[in-house]
Amino acid sequence: MKEGYKQYSQRKAEKTKSNITHQHSTRNKTDDKCVQGEETIADLTTLDRKAVLQQGYADNPYDAQRSTRKSDAEMVAAEKKKQTVAEQVMTDYLSRAVISDPGQNLTTEKQGSARMLPVSNIAPLRLRKRTLHETKIRTHSTLTEYILSNKVQFDGRIISRNGRDACRELIGFFFTHDQSLTVYEYRQFGKNRTNVLPFIQKNIYSHQRGRRKGKQYQLGDFYVGANLTFLSSDHVRFPESIKENTLLILRITNIDRIALDSLRTDSMEHEDGINRQEANDRLVFKAIQDKLKEQLHNRGVRIFTGLGKYFRQLDKEGSGLLDKADFKQALNVFHLEVSEKNFESSWLILNDSGNGKVDYGEFKRAIIGEMNEYRKSFVRKAFMKLDFNKMGSVPIIDIRKCYCAKKHPQVISGHFTEEQIKSSFLETLKDACNKSDEVSYGEFEDYYEGLSIGIVNDEDFVNILRTPWGI
Repeated sequence: MKEGYKQYSQRKAEKTKSNITHQHSTRNKTDDKCVQGEETIADLTTLDRKAVLQQGYADNPYDAQRSTRKSDAEMVAAEKKKQTVAEQVMTDYLSRAVISDPGQNLTTEKQGSARMLPVSNIAPLRLRKRTLHETKIRTHSTLTEYILSNKVQFDGRIISRNGRDACRELIGFFFTHDQSLTVYEYRQFGKNRTNVLPFIQKNIYSHQRGRRKGKQYQLGDFYVGANLTFLSSDHVRFPESIKENTLLILRITNIDRIALDSLRTDSMEHEDGINRQEANDRLVFKAIQDKLKEQLHNRGVRIFTGLGKYFRQLDKEGSGLLDKADFKQALNVFHLEVSEKNFESSWLILNDSGNGKVDYGEFKRAIIGEMNEYRKSFVRKAFMKLDFNKMGSVPIIDIRKCYCAKKHPQVISGHFTEEQIKSSFLETLKDACNKSDEVSYGEFEDYYEGLSIGIVNDEDFVNILRTPWGI
């Protein structure tokens, strides 16, 4: 992520330099693009045209110096956050190795004095108030700071329709000495108060679904975009919103590449059979996604958000699961052409449990695809800025207050007013929502998933989020 930010800043600086030199011609180019757009999207609905207007932010000249300052500040804050969590992990597990040593039950510092009668007014060392380095007990544990330092640190997010869970800031660690992993949650209250707590306790875990179900997690399973699955029933301290689902799916969004490369060895286990099967699965989904991408051009927001809303209406039980007939019906309703062969191939992969039902969010991600984690990180930042109370949903009135359209190129050129751009955004967003007065994280994400389909360049997409939301 850090390298991505640097590359982003450099490319934006070059892009801005060009915009400053040719500001007048750029504005004319934008106006021409608008006219051409009206000719090429004449067959689109009104909502489609209003959604396409949001892509105009990609043509907005950007303040390179301000962008660099923001990126640097974000990197510093992210590194400080990771360092805080890493220190807490080391403290927790080194302290636990000492405190849990059986020798802490002795009533005196002198081991070997078994003949001494116990003194009732002297508490065992375990119960005395003292710091880690004041203990007189020599622990027999082999766990040391050096052993714990052989780890890979990664950032993660929960794949969930619940906004509070989806926006949790999670940082995980995979320890190579025993193939165990742990995940901590970083919480911030206001500007200065923070808290770091274990979210998933350190233990050895296995895949809970897919081709590798039942196999223990190994170093090769950790990469950006990988999904880690855990049984909710194994973690009694999970929030109730997570326990409602059988599985917790954790997506790796960023990883310490230096540590990962240094810990890789030639002796790492390679499962060629499973790798080939997974590669074939990806090819099946890619073929469908490439086909649908043509159909979704400039219609991504309406169809992607419409599918999400349609699936939620079909899901009467609120379980997030639908059957094969429901998915076929949805594809027909939204005129998405998927051949019977491709549909059956994808269904066999997704329905790995064999119960005849599949999570509709997973179906949507597999069939249509999803934006990369770099883009998604900015969607989460925008929503977290709006959802400052961490409720998982935001009132429409707050979104109206925070959305700023004054830097939209069509506003600058005089083609539209700020209110017109803002209203067009709110109208397309509200059309995706089940409730007319609030927007959930899932609905907010669906909107930008649909918008992302028509935008090739990552920096252009990030600019679409940075400019109106001020992130």
